Amino acid sequence: MAKGERVIAISEFIADRVISTYGAELDCVRVIHRGIDLDTFHPSAVSPERMLQLSRKWRLPQATQVIMLPGRLARWKGHEILIDAVARMGRKDVHCILVGANQGHDRYRRDIEDRIMRNGVDRIVQIVGNCRDMPAAYLSADVVVNASTKPEAFGRVIVEAQAMGRPVVAFDHGGAKETILEGETGLLVEPGDARALARALNAALDLDAERRKAMAEVAIHNVRENFTLDKMCQSTLS
Repeated sequence: MAKGERVIAISEFIADRVISTYGAELDCVRVIHRGIDLDTFHPSAVSPERMLQLSRKWRLPQATQVIMLPGRLARWKGHEILIDAVARMGRKDVHCILVGANQGHDRYRRDIEDRIMRNGVDRIVQIVGNCRDMPAAYLSADVVVNASTKPEAFGRVIVEAQAMGRPVVAFDHGGAKETILEGETGLLVEPGDARALARALNAALDLDAERRKAMAEVAIHNVRENFTLDKMCQSTLS
């Protein structure tokens, strides 16, 4: 990781790690954040038909706010902490969906299901599995969560959600510190703290329509200015 004439890091977090752990020279390292395709991840790119199809597939209840955690079923993705947080919220007007492939982690899935039952939130927390239409999935959510217990190198989900105009609640470490504008496009909370996560989720869900619209505009602008495929490619070639 340290031997290239140029070493590209996908975040300041990774740049610091490459320098401190692997001994890369500071003047060799370039931070180039990952980019996403705005032709795909933009609210106007998703048709009402796609939204309806996904809503029917997942059987999303009417008149509820949706909390979504996208991420494969791996323990470090923090599903159990989110389940604890949802239980602490004590709300009946929410529906929490866990979106992500099983990838052979059958035991962990059973652990998640047990956690849901023990917390008494089986009516409002749902594992929906893999999703082939993530732009529509983000639009179906009122708030997107990144609850990874280990720091994400970048956190693509966080940027994709912002590109779709959705507020993000994430743990305050890793790449999330560089992609979320605190209080403007989302909220950062103490890593691993279910109580703090519950408070932040309540705050995000209680945003009025005007504030939600303003945050969506800032989030989309943040991605357009900093995290596009074009910017990533141009920076890499430069």
